[in-house]
Amino acid sequence: MANQSRRPLTESSSVQDEFWNQDVLKEVHTRSPQMLKTFEKVKSVAPTKTTVLLQGDTGVGKGMVAKLIHQHSSRKNEAFVHVHCGALPETLVESELFGYEKGAFTGAVKRKLGRFDNAQRGTIFLDEINTISGTMQIKLLQVLQERIFQRVGGEAPIESDVRVIAASNSDLQQLCDDGYFRKDLYYRLSVFPLEIPSLHQRSEDIPEWIDYLIDWFNRLYFKEIQGADPLVVKALVEYSWPGNIRELENVIERAYILETTPVLMPESFPQELFSTANNTAEVSLDITQTLAEVRRQSMEQLERQYLKELLRKHQGRINRSAETAGITTRQLHKLLRKHVIRKEEFKPAFTSSTNK
Repeated sequence: MANQSRRPLTESSSVQDEFWNQDVLKEVHTRSPQMLKTFEKVKSVAPTKTTVLLQGDTGVGKGMVAKLIHQHSSRKNEAFVHVHCGALPETLVESELFGYEKGAFTGAVKRKLGRFDNAQRGTIFLDEINTISGTMQIKLLQVLQERIFQRVGGEAPIESDVRVIAASNSDLQQLCDDGYFRKDLYYRLSVFPLEIPSLHQRSEDIPEWIDYLIDWFNRLYFKEIQGADPLVVKALVEYSWPGNIRELENVIERAYILETTPVLMPESFPQELFSTANNTAEVSLDITQTLAEVRRQSMEQLERQYLKELLRKHQGRINRSAETAGITTRQLHKLLRKHVIRKEEFKPAFTSSTNK
């Protein structure tokens, strides 16, 4: 049976608002009260020049929100430059952001423009801003305060007509309190803070995301999947999604590739996704096993879910997770190996070496 999640747009959907450009209507379609509030804030801040700080877990769609702000601003016809700060080696961050002059260092045979040059009169999106070093924090503070920057090896100040949107998957306020992030830079970045709710907090939108992704993969892979089985939709809605939308995309793509019928069936998905879906069809399959075996499987599923939620809460920190669970770090490592859970999946980009 095809996916029954397709529903007409409701009056509460942001799609009904004429503010949005036609090409982003699917992106702003939501039934989540939290996401509706987020989009209302986007509408308020987009036409301004204000610096925006996007916060939320990895994979919630901060990049999408940054593009929405740019696309609905007066700078929409200029460049939108996305910089993934966490992916840049520390030694290259400055030259990547601000460029360098000829002869600035060995190999600098000619002038190179930086990302701020490329974003002039447009918008620069500094993703994972929490990963930049203290030195770069000072240089970025100068750009925000004085609207100027200097290329590496250069002396002349260059005026910066760039709107800055930053994003962090860690609590910058907490990083400030811990001494890892400058408070003066945090205050400059958080003129307009915007929290993006996790996918688990807006599970009402998951059926629509399933439809959207199936349509996307139909165009990408030239198959004709018509929808998802209702058991699949139920399981995906009830799953906690620690990896958020990015994890959902990966799961749907894997199932799409494996599926040989016109409908995405449970057999094409990792069975752990169904551990939280208490549907009668799954329960009826268990009557072929002994009660002891059913209990053992249920306990393992519960244990696995507990460990994942624990690591998510403590952002992959083993010491804190073990303390909360009332076990030793050695015991926790053993359980993670048993359930094939990687602590790295729950860590933010910025981590302290004491928490490894």
